[in-house]
Amino acid sequence: MDLTQTLEIASCTDPGMVRSHNEDSVAADAANGLVVLADGMGGYNAGEVASGMATTVIVTEMQQVLASARPYDVDPRTSQEIAARLLREQVLKANSSIYQAAQSQAQYAGMGTTLVVCLFYDNRVLVAHLGDSRVYVLRDGKFKQVTRDHSLLQEQIDSGLITLEQAKNAQHKNLVTRALGIDPSVEPEMHEYRTKPGDIYLLCSDGLCDMVDDDDIGMALQALGGNLKLCAQQLVQMANDNGGRDNVSVILVRVLREYPAARGVMAKVFAWLK
Repeated sequence: MDLTQTLEIASCTDPGMVRSHNEDSVAADAANGLVVLADGMGGYNAGEVASGMATTVIVTEMQQVLASARPYDVDPRTSQEIAARLLREQVLKANSSIYQAAQSQAQYAGMGTTLVVCLFYDNRVLVAHLGDSRVYVLRDGKFKQVTRDHSLLQEQIDSGLITLEQAKNAQHKNLVTRALGIDPSVEPEMHEYRTKPGDIYLLCSDGLCDMVDDDDIGMALQALGGNLKLCAQQLVQMANDNGGRDNVSVILVRVLREYPAARGVMAKVFAWLK
């Protein structure tokens, strides 16, 4: 099912005000309902390599598998839809590619990347993430965080060691507890949510949410959400205006209409028309 006319997508990425180069990477495939954002880390340029590998591998591999399979198809062995399995497999391929490159080339030793992926299908969105890059949603005027950071800071908040207010000034915000490419194997956290026409989904690297409060991000989305490209640029500018201490990247996705899966006879008709 081609979602080009169903999803409106805009993105913006910037080195920020301090870093000399951009180690973030963003990618989108509107037809397949796929958006990917990665925030790389490692030695000089290695983070850029890791994030670029992550977005390229996942988009390319997902395009190949979705050419012959639909996310809502049911695996007869498990009686479960295959969307989560397909996405997980491509994330693991990206992990292996980055890990092997880091092991075989000295200049890439220790490189890795955060990751957040959204796959839209059948009036739903499947979210997979690793690290502290985030997904938010604006629905009916309410703005909320969808993902939960894989970070030392989040663990300290969860355990009650520090408060949310103290976390804003913490010195170790960027210590992630899960990332892509660091270990031979990794398990992405995955959840599925129902979507609604009018929803705006925001994917961002920590360069945005570390520099701009959630309330201000939400107000910007509400004020400028009618123009996603302008809104994406404004969010990046807000991070830079507040100091821009890190690379900052955003992807915005607006759900324009419902997109139920074509099943039964209609599915056969659409397959024949393709």
